[in-house]
Amino acid sequence: MDANQVREKHKRFLFPSVINYYKEPLVVESASGVHMNGADGRSYLDFFGGILTVSLAHCHPEITERVATQLRTLQHTSTLYPNGPIVELAEAMARIAPGKLSQSFFTNSGTEADETAVVLCQLASGNQELVALRHGYSGRSLLAQTLTAHAAWRAVPTSIAFIKHAHAPYCYRCAMGLTYPACDLRCARDIEELILTETRGAVAGLLAEPVQGVGGFVVPPPDYFKVAVPIIRKFGGLFIADEVQTGFGRTGGKMFGIEHFGVEPDIMTMAKGVANGLPMGVTMATPEVAAAFKSLTISTFGGNPVSCTAAQATIDVIEREGVPQRAERLGAKLRAGLEDLATEHPVIGEVRGLGLMQALELVEDRKTREPAPTRAVALMERCRELGLLIGKGGLYGNVIRISPPMLLEESDVNEALSLLDRALGSL
Repeated sequence: MDANQVREKHKRFLFPSVINYYKEPLVVESASGVHMNGADGRSYLDFFGGILTVSLAHCHPEITERVATQLRTLQHTSTLYPNGPIVELAEAMARIAPGKLSQSFFTNSGTEADETAVVLCQLASGNQELVALRHGYSGRSLLAQTLTAHAAWRAVPTSIAFIKHAHAPYCYRCAMGLTYPACDLRCARDIEELILTETRGAVAGLLAEPVQGVGGFVVPPPDYFKVAVPIIRKFGGLFIADEVQTGFGRTGGKMFGIEHFGVEPDIMTMAKGVANGLPMGVTMATPEVAAAFKSLTISTFGGNPVSCTAAQATIDVIEREGVPQRAERLGAKLRAGLEDLATEHPVIGEVRGLGLMQALELVEDRKTREPAPTRAVALMERCRELGLLIGKGGLYGNVIRISPPMLLEESDVNEALSLLDRALGSL
């Protein structure tokens, strides 16, 4: 099929709600390293990584070969039968996870991982009501849509009453009109009043992304979680760190995003980059918390030997190549270049992020900070014309998300910055 045939069949046979980027969606035929090859015959520098899911590189040779070998050996068992790949991966997860997290439950996606975490949190705490953050995103199920605080991602009215939303630590658009650090972290301290006024005075826990992904790579102040998490625990709750987008070295210098903020989670969820593109969700907990789940449970495709092999191979490469340190070094170079662009292009209201998870918030005017979603769309289109793929997010659709596969080179960063500069200059 040519590109037009693919687009036509996509329109005819997939749900209309399955969104595509670009006015004329890009049909991808192959990929390698940090490049994707379109049916239009062009090669594109990929600086979004399939929504931070191609964590290392497209079609990484070692990961691909190990997956192929596993496919020829054992493809599926379900969790009813132990196998080598699932226990080897669980052991590796216990070794690299922060704090006392040491037991895993494998699923297929971040949505399932977060759902599992919420149920486990309720069982372990004995409480039902759970705090999530505004601007957060947790997936597409009914519970996950309720946890998600973005109107555009909610298909139906959310009817799960036990979810309560606290203010996000979104300093650029502080809901309280304050400025950090003079604010004394009012957004975090307000969680206590939220619990006292919107719950029965006891909570199951807090689910929060260390850096909000779909929300526009919102990075909290360094001491945010040191204030928020003790409040949750004061009222009987546990802390769920949602590492679906931030895990596996993405934030630079650490294996997991929450390690930047000086607190230890009771439960942690992961997906996306854990298997470099294969379906995999992980919910981890301390032994005490994991033991609270006493009913029968399985995950038919969770812990699939092929996905587990891909995840183990991904972890092996991450450790051998020093990917967290690489993301820190190249992320600093990317960040410096983006800040230089901000001095030249007033459409950039803020540059923010950690490691190789960087964002540009686009505005119509820096003083009013009026969101500029139309300019974000135009910038993406122009970047595509120039051969650069980037992402978009934020509550207002005005945030450019930049998250390349982490085994990129300095030359790739330089090329991306040059293309971004040209694209911004055309707005």
